[in-house]
Amino acid sequence: MEINMGYACINMQLSSQKPKVYTGRSMIKRTFKAKGIKYASELGLQNCKDLLKIVKWNNENGFSFFRITSNLFPWCSEYNLKDMPDYEEIRDVLSKVGKYIADNNMRITSHPGPFNVLTSPHPHVVDNCIKDLSIHGEVFDMMGLYRSPYNKINIHIGGAYGDKESAMKRFCENFKRLPKSVRSRLTVENDDKATMYSVKDLYYGVYQHIGIPIVFDYHHHKFCTGDMTEQKALEMAIETWGNIKPVVHYSESRRDEKKDETIRVQAHSDYIYDKIETYGHEIDIMVEAKAKELAVVRYIELYS
Repeated sequence: MEINMGYACINMQLSSQKPKVYTGRSMIKRTFKAKGIKYASELGLQNCKDLLKIVKWNNENGFSFFRITSNLFPWCSEYNLKDMPDYEEIRDVLSKVGKYIADNNMRITSHPGPFNVLTSPHPHVVDNCIKDLSIHGEVFDMMGLYRSPYNKINIHIGGAYGDKESAMKRFCENFKRLPKSVRSRLTVENDDKATMYSVKDLYYGVYQHIGIPIVFDYHHHKFCTGDMTEQKALEMAIETWGNIKPVVHYSESRRDEKKDETIRVQAHSDYIYDKIETYGHEIDIMVEAKAKELAVVRYIELYS
């Protein structure tokens, strides 16, 4: 049985060296207003160059699964990527990233932020969401990644607004407005609040209508079970992936790790300690621990 473990966005070892290698160069709004798209383009190019370094490091160190940052290009909602002065060089670097990924059979995904709310009853919120997700699709296309959930763009579906059924219906309608670059890759994830969306909600309210896969989050399921066991919910989510290897998310409670009752129980721990129960299924596990690749390394040492 093949189980592949990855980590998200930041490489702790590379980001702590000098000069550090990371993809989170950004700026505050005041700086963006002063320096504009030219500076944003410079930072974005540096981020892309370091993404290539991180991907190469991952391959050389046994990590074939990685989530890239959603913030490669600072303030990118304020301009078109093609208008960046360094666009041609950026496109060339991202093409090299994609070729390296393809040549080494690696899997790249992303997880746009919680402000992406396709369930919203407010048109401007939905419009902003579509714009942000479209940028993700454009970046994945620049890397030449598969237009399939194998290279997923994963989101939570958004608020319930007092009526889950209506909210999920809005999600499905707004999904149709997304460009093909996003629709072909989009996945949805179960939530960590009892009043929000369980795997069962997503299965009947989203998957059965528009057919997009469900990413099972082990930690979130503890707080929003949909009256299902962990195994049943995992297997319901796996069913939605067809012939594509499913992705799951795994983390544990920071409150339990730190033995501190003041910490929000849903907060993610630095490391993971329990053996991950896959119930015999082949899955790719995105580890959402704060120690990133170090958490994966420690887990493998514990359970090798």
